[in-house]
Amino acid sequence: MAGNHVNSSISLTAGNEKDLSPPPPNSAMNNDTVGWQRLSEGAQGRGSGEIQIELNETATSTRETMKKNDEDGTSVSAAEVTEYKVYKRRWFGLVQLTLLNVIVSWDWLTFSPVASHAARYFATNETTINWLSTAFLFAFTFITPVVIYVLHLGPKPSIVTSAALILVGNWIRYAGCHSSSGGLFGVVMFGQILTGLAQPFVLAAPARYSDLWFTNSGRVAATALTSLANPFGAALGQLIIPFWVSSPEDISRMVLYVSIISTVCALPAFFIPPRPPTPVAPSSQTPKLSLLSSAKILLHQPEFYLLFLPFAIYVGLFNSISSLLNQILLPWGYTDEEAGIAGALLIVVGLVTSAITSPLIDKYKSYLLAIRIAVPLLGICYLTFIWMPSTKESGGVAGPYVIMAVMGAASFSMVPVVVEFLVELTHPISPEVTSTLAWSGGQVLGAVFIVVSGALKDREGRMGRALVFHAVLGLVAVPMPLCLGLFGRGEKLELRRVRSDEVEKAGGEQVERAEVV
Repeated sequence: MAGNHVNSSISLTAGNEKDLSPPPPNSAMNNDTVGWQRLSEGAQGRGSGEIQIELNETATSTRETMKKNDEDGTSVSAAEVTEYKVYKRRWFGLVQLTLLNVIVSWDWLTFSPVASHAARYFATNETTINWLSTAFLFAFTFITPVVIYVLHLGPKPSIVTSAALILVGNWIRYAGCHSSSGGLFGVVMFGQILTGLAQPFVLAAPARYSDLWFTNSGRVAATALTSLANPFGAALGQLIIPFWVSSPEDISRMVLYVSIISTVCALPAFFIPPRPPTPVAPSSQTPKLSLLSSAKILLHQPEFYLLFLPFAIYVGLFNSISSLLNQILLPWGYTDEEAGIAGALLIVVGLVTSAITSPLIDKYKSYLLAIRIAVPLLGICYLTFIWMPSTKESGGVAGPYVIMAVMGAASFSMVPVVVEFLVELTHPISPEVTSTLAWSGGQVLGAVFIVVSGALKDREGRMGRALVFHAVLGLVAVPMPLCLGLFGRGEKLELRRVRSDEVEKAGGEQVERAEVV
């Protein structure tokens, strides 16, 4: 460009590309801000074609403004330039979101690893104890619309809401089982439902938080850390709780320990910063579509369903396996500790694998390849696991341990990738919409799978038929993501948010992010 180089927050496109990145405030290009506001506010009730037409008109107008400024010799002062910067304080919120996801998942599986002891403590049966996990998952679905609305306001209101519900729910649970001689199941169930209502506010928040605080070079890793903290909490529960409970009388003390840990993890949430002082990237300040407009677009986007359905199925299967693992293995002669180790392997191997794959995916943006590798592996794992519990006498614990490890690696590699890929394909739909819907689908299916699996127990208490049920569902989901990009829809897999953050050419001239010289 003639004259000075400009630090620009706008990512302009030519031709028929779609981009909703706004011009920077208080800049020479801000004459067209009204157009961008009109586009965002008017998106409701319109199709993508109408949005595209107005978008192209706005982009063209902006390029003409830039050209006129060049011809007139107009320069942009340093004070008018939007600077993009990531802040160290983002780690405080990220760590807090991670801790809340850990503890809320631990709350979910407080009683499942010791279901037989809990049943005797509450003078009931294991099926009733399973409802503590099931009700927790159903609570997610009931509050999903509220979660989407709160996250639309920003990640902090959602995180604070979750922390408050975790605090209240845990201590109500302890009030229901403070006596070592027996507990009040109804009171514990009420507290469990409150912690279940807390989960979606933090489980669906990672994509929204990473979009606000991180650039596209670190969003997958940030989403992975916070999202996968949830199953890590489940692993801690599976591993630690059996060592705390050796008899029904230990249930009360165990719930007290969990309540104390939950309190320590939840209290810092009230002090996290609400948002960065300045945008970290152009996409973080892109005007997001309204919730109603977002819903209308998603209803007519096949790519959303091809990712949403397998994600929901595999998250549901994971929740079912995690909740019922003890009841799957114990009838074959495994101990509570061995089942706990199997559950821990499921999580720990998955976390290690995700720690390796997430930075690579952040660097190379190979979302689709990662999904197409992970999904068939998961289908094979659920199929093979049908025969693993019965190998106790011939092979010891090796069979279940190996399958749990591979299943964890594939599951944990897939989860953050699908969450971020959904955001990329649906940008500028706000991230909380797709992430909350995806997690909600997984939680409700998990609850359904737990109920169905419990009903499929045979007379000896074994769950072989439930494992067949899991395998069928796992295999049914395999073809869906493999169809992405087929049937002439390859262009629909464009990474829209990544593109909006990149330096692009507009009107044959390069717009660079640089200081005024």
